Amino acid sequence: MPVIDTSKIEPRTGSIYPAPYDAEMAGRSSLRLGDAGGLTQFGANLVMLEPGAKSSLRHWHQNEDEFVMVTEGVCTLIDDNGETDMHPGDCAAFPANDPNGHHLVNRTGAPVAFLVIGTRTTDETATYSDVDLKVRLKDGTATFTRRDGSAL
Repeated sequence: MPVIDTSKIEPRTGSIYPAPYDAEMAGRSSLRLGDAGGLTQFGANLVMLEPGAKSSLRHWHQNEDEFVMVTEGVCTLIDDNGETDMHPGDCAAFPANDPNGHHLVNRTGAPVAFLVIGTRTTDETATYSDVDLKVRLKDGTATFTRRDGSAL
């Protein structure tokens, strides 16, 4: 049956970021909806942010498109163009290889939720806009380096 029972999906918390960046993801959790439905060509995740939490470090993807749609609450999109409040139904798109670093932050006193849909590639690089950090994802393994490729 293609209907996904979200009550049976274990929320994912924490981060794959190395210390000290991993601590910045406190209050963020997600449901891997695409995985639960057996999707392999793109990811679909419902991300929940507690008050004060952020979705990720501000970043952009080299090979993967990313799309977000707010489903609950009000969050702030922060990107290279500034800050924009997003309400339920508001959407944003981030094409691959556009170096517009972005993330969402919950600056309210209530929980926020948004759907993220993105390409799945076996080889991806993401660059972080505000810190000297880059990640290469190759066949499911994440390797973090400085932006110039040198070791952390």
